[in-house]
Amino acid sequence: MKQMELFQHFINHVKQQNLFEKTDHLLLAVSGGADSAVLCELCHRAGYSFSIAHANFQLRGKESDDDEEFVRHLADIYKIPVHVRLFETRQYVAQKTISVQVAARELRYNWFNELLVAGHRWLLTAHHAGDNTETMLMNFFRGTGISGLRGILPKTNNTVRPLLPFSKDDIIHFARESNLQWREDSSNISDKYSRNYFRNSIIPMIKNIYPEAESNMQENAGRFREIEVLYNQSLDLHKKRLLEKKGSEIHIPLLKLKKAQPLHTIVHEIIKSYGFSAHQVDDVVHLIDGEHGKFIASSTHRIIKNRNWLIIAEKEPATTDFIIIEKDQKDAGGGILKINISSDVVISTDPLIAHIDSREIIYPLILRKWKEGDYFYPIGMTRKKKVSRFLIDQKLSPTQKERILVLESNKKICWVAGQRIDNRFRITTVTKKIVQLVYNHQLLK
Repeated sequence: MKQMELFQHFINHVKQQNLFEKTDHLLLAVSGGADSAVLCELCHRAGYSFSIAHANFQLRGKESDDDEEFVRHLADIYKIPVHVRLFETRQYVAQKTISVQVAARELRYNWFNELLVAGHRWLLTAHHAGDNTETMLMNFFRGTGISGLRGILPKTNNTVRPLLPFSKDDIIHFARESNLQWREDSSNISDKYSRNYFRNSIIPMIKNIYPEAESNMQENAGRFREIEVLYNQSLDLHKKRLLEKKGSEIHIPLLKLKKAQPLHTIVHEIIKSYGFSAHQVDDVVHLIDGEHGKFIASSTHRIIKNRNWLIIAEKEPATTDFIIIEKDQKDAGGGILKINISSDVVISTDPLIAHIDSREIIYPLILRKWKEGDYFYPIGMTRKKKVSRFLIDQKLSPTQKERILVLESNKKICWVAGQRIDNRFRITTVTKKIVQLVYNHQLLK
């Protein structure tokens, strides 16, 4: 591709894809390599207003410092502002226990975002067609699904990649015709990093058999982007039919889910937003016909089989095992339970408010989670009933049952909080003082 031809293609691509406006101030991520040098030249020729940003990761000694010096010189040539930051990358790797590549990406993009907030409209990176081919192939072998197969997008949030239509050969040819200077990163030669191995070994072998492989991959990327749109449209219809939001939980009717096709793909797309991996899809599908109460967990959520439903719920945060309530105490657990003792109380039918006879109370009271073996005498009954059986009869979901607390007095349960008081603690005609308990379950942590 000739120099002027590439420049015009660049201008047309920016307009057609609506990447940014002529009046926007741009921030260019510049390493000093041929790609970012060409990006600077194209933006300069087009008359765009821009600054450049260079991250010095201090990983290659003098070579890293020379790259920085080159970028500063580039800014002088174009008479534009330059932002440079030195990163203690190895220290960051040790702290986070991540790879150097991941660390460098996190460090530079966190910094770029700071610069964007400070006044730049768009971040421009010099990703080109070759980078896209590498990404698509790597994603294919990683198993990232349709979103990985469509490769790098021209625009994501505030990040723009205007060189995606151009091959590495196009970029080098433009740089040489324009007499541009650039720096070669010695680490690009090494196959130590997986991307370099694809770039230096795998893709050249593929091109020996299919010389047009790279251009074909770019055409495929365009097709996959359109396929992803159709895919998401179909998926949204399935989600609308299957997902019922109830408070902070998602409820999925099993009869509808069983009929959904393709089942495994739909399940995967539903659960991946809640921290579940593709390897857990089979477990979730088996849960459909599993026992009531069984569940599968991710780092943040659980999927629970509850009769004719699957429930996606956040994991319960750690709670205090019990709260001790002393005599004359008016507040327990930071407002979870309010206590008022009076001879003149207006009786409420609100299940979150209990009224019990103060004569039956022996302090201290204990507010705790119910456990297997707990029993009480539900008001109106003279026979005891296990709390577990009572909660089943109330048709509470597994997550609702987990949150149930009981109030204990002298090893007797006087109230299943928010549900039912114990018959032994009920108000009678001879009751003189009433203990009013107000339960604020929303404060429970």
